[in-house]
Amino acid sequence: MTKVTMTVNGKPASGDVEGRTLLVQFLRENLRLTGTHVGCDTSQCGACVVHVDGKAVKSCTMLAAEADGAEVTTIEGMANADGSLNTIQQAFQDHHGLQCGFCTPGMVMSASALLADNPRPTEAEVRDYLEGNICRCTGYHNIVKAIMAASGQDVGAIAAE
Repeated sequence: MTKVTMTVNGKPASGDVEGRTLLVQFLRENLRLTGTHVGCDTSQCGACVVHVDGKAVKSCTMLAAEADGAEVTTIEGMANADGSLNTIQQAFQDHHGLQCGFCTPGMVMSASALLADNPRPTEAEVRDYLEGNICRCTGYHNIVKAIMAASGQDVGAIAAE
């Protein structure tokens, strides 16, 4: 067993893990932060995206021990300080970018990383960035609209797929 210590959503967190424990397992099983979803276990779907030291990471491909000492943000840490939805979460709600909701945490986390790097992406840039996130409900059109709206852009011109 290895002791890992990290800051998760602004709070200290630690626990003993086996060397093979994935970050997603540590978050869900040890810390009970179940908003980060496990969809494929093969890094294909993006449902497990979290931020590690400010970078979007598929937490099913990272060992918990690799995050020792890191700052980790999960979907539970994305809300505003008063508990209200942040701009991206609100845009997903306003533009129906969350159909069944399974992919939503990963999509929100990916969108947040995109907008941190590129505050006003084009529609094509949003679609390209989300290539590693799968929505089985085919909600990409509304997800793209939500991300464009969160960036402060007009969503009226977003082409339907």
